[in-house]
Amino acid sequence: MDIAHVKRVLEAALLSTPEPLNVQQLKRLFSGQVAADNIRKVLDELKDEWAERSIELTSVSTGWRFRVKPEFQPFLDRITNEKPPRYSRAVLETLAIVAYRQPVTRGDIEDIRGVAVSPATLNALVERGWVDVVGHRESPGKPALFATARKFLDDLNLRSLEELPALDELQSALESLAPAPAPELAPPAQQQQDLLPEAPSEPSPTEPEHAG
Repeated sequence: MDIAHVKRVLEAALLSTPEPLNVQQLKRLFSGQVAADNIRKVLDELKDEWAERSIELTSVSTGWRFRVKPEFQPFLDRITNEKPPRYSRAVLETLAIVAYRQPVTRGDIEDIRGVAVSPATLNALVERGWVDVVGHRESPGKPALFATARKFLDDLNLRSLEELPALDELQSALESLAPAPAPELAPPAQQQQDLLPEAPSEPSPTEPEHAG
């Protein structure tokens, strides 16, 4: 099959859907006539072709997608009535803890933050698709274990947890996706340090479909 035609078909498919498409999904466009390696090669070429435009082709945890470059998004926000959910600082701090220390229980999060964590806080993250319950810890009460979902990586334009930025950069990125309703003081430096992993996380007893 002509590579130029393959490129145009891939371009059309990716431009027509807001969700990422992986190589296996894209392969079905050609009824198996184009090998996965060739599709990856064409995707890399497409990425280069769009590099200087206001829209870019990116690879995220669940596949490939086109997105508006961040520097142009503020202009588009002026003509849309859709507003991102607004989350409190507590919700965003909880998400940062899950991202860096996963899998964690609600009790783990409370120990790190030093305050009680409302079930509504974790429910908000689950409803957004950023956090999943990935199992239960083998301890009294068998508390739920929370970890980030693939949508969390997709929304941050990351392919894996290894690409997570430094904590302050992560918090800034999260606030741009879901700004807090009112400005608050950033957590003390020691508290930010406490969010970073000190030891390998406890493995989940199941094999969940979560990021990483």
